Amino acid sequence: MSALDDLAALVREDGVVLGAAPAAPYAAAEAAIRDRSARGLFADMRFTMRQPERSCHPERAVRGARTVVSALIEVWEPEPERPAGAVGRLPRYAWGDPYERLRTALARVRDALRGDGSRAAVFVDHNMHVDRAGSHAAGLTFSGKNTMAIAPGLGSFVALGAVITDAPLVAGTPEPVRDGCGSCTLCIDACPTGALVEPGVLDATRCLSYWTQSRADAPDDVAAALDDRVYGCDICQDVCPWNAGPAKRRAGAASGEAEAFVSVADWLTAPGDELRDRYARLYVPDRDPRYLRRNALVALANGPAEHHALADPFRACGDELLERAAARVGRRS
Repeated sequence: MSALDDLAALVREDGVVLGAAPAAPYAAAEAAIRDRSARGLFADMRFTMRQPERSCHPERAVRGARTVVSALIEVWEPEPERPAGAVGRLPRYAWGDPYERLRTALARVRDALRGDGSRAAVFVDHNMHVDRAGSHAAGLTFSGKNTMAIAPGLGSFVALGAVITDAPLVAGTPEPVRDGCGSCTLCIDACPTGALVEPGVLDATRCLSYWTQSRADAPDDVAAALDDRVYGCDICQDVCPWNAGPAKRRAGAASGEAEAFVSVADWLTAPGDELRDRYARLYVPDRDPRYLRRNALVALANGPAEHHALADPFRACGDELLERAAARVGRRS
């Protein structure tokens, strides 16, 4: 089993789409990472930006690497009804764990390649591979002005991953997907904090999603703009015309298991280890559930005053991170 079509058949029922390109350096992505890093636009983010000399070089990821099999899986589904009470909002990719579904599916691709005697390794949400650059190289996506990988027909609500192998699955470089943003600037215009400083360039220090994953407290204007968000942000994707098609097509495709909203009271009272383990799918600094509680308090402060008493136990709890967040609730009561 060495043809890409055969490998695609292994994951088609999982909703996974495959493409492939030669294992060659992602020169444009590496240059962009180094430029944005020099400009301070990544703040203290690490991930694939920390070591571009590795994450942008799939040819170094597997000995003798010849092919990057890029993959994507659709994430969009309808938003469930909002619960009553004090609730926080999650971004669509965090309503479940699409990366684990993709990782499981790609393990079959890896095993098939290994069964044919090839070397192969799975990279999903992995710091050592820029999945977006791989999906561009494979002809699956283009880079939107909101910095997201956009797959024509599927939009930007997709999870990305790859299998890197020494198997020769492609004879040449696939045709790139044409830039589909044109003159549209809806994502740039919609960002409440102006984080999209140029088309395709994000300033993390102004990004709502970044601040929900930071060890530092969000600036006051950013904290207010977070509204009910306790993790991540979908604004620049929600307004993207490329996501209108998937939204219409999948309007009745609710899984019934999506966790679009969380209980703020639960996040503030659940045992720390339980909260950490329940949300292991999310990046949380140091895997410390205090940051999830901090985010819940930020959302609480932005919400109705009738729920603000939930912050009372944290006003003098001895934890400066949570005390600062609780004090903000008091100032907005």
